[in-house]
Amino acid sequence: MVMNKHIRIEKTAEKDIPLIFSFIKRLAEYEKLSHEVVATEKILRETLFGEQRFAEVVIAYYNDVAVGYALFFHNFSTFIGRPGLYLEDLFVEPEFRGKGIGKSLLQYLAQIAVERKCGRMEWAVLNWNESAISFYKRLGAAPMNEWTVYRLTGDALKTLARS
Repeated sequence: MVMNKHIRIEKTAEKDIPLIFSFIKRLAEYEKLSHEVVATEKILRETLFGEQRFAEVVIAYYNDVAVGYALFFHNFSTFIGRPGLYLEDLFVEPEFRGKGIGKSLLQYLAQIAVERKCGRMEWAVLNWNESAISFYKRLGAAPMNEWTVYRLTGDALKTLARS
């Protein structure tokens, strides 16, 4: 899908795994969370392009150069009885920010959400990322301040599974 003459958004294929993985590592660096990346290209191949696909990825190109990506999957709202589109990752290379690439990625995902009859689109943003928060608010997104995200990982997840 072409967003303008400079920006192109494309769905990924298995051949794009090295590119996807490089963007994941760049996002982790930006968020100061590189130490948490345990994904590998092999894991991404299994989870994104294997028998059961858990998420989808699109790549943003600016003048035919890959400059960003979005990784998303579906969740479900029992209250509205419809699926939602959950944006796990949105990343644009710093030198390409301010050119409409992030907005184009979000527009593309919003179009997918509408086509798939999703009731909403959601994502999380780090509290310190003021530029992202301002960007999302300009698009009309509202923070869900009354909700707190909880997470089980590692040993805590395994302990609960065994109990």
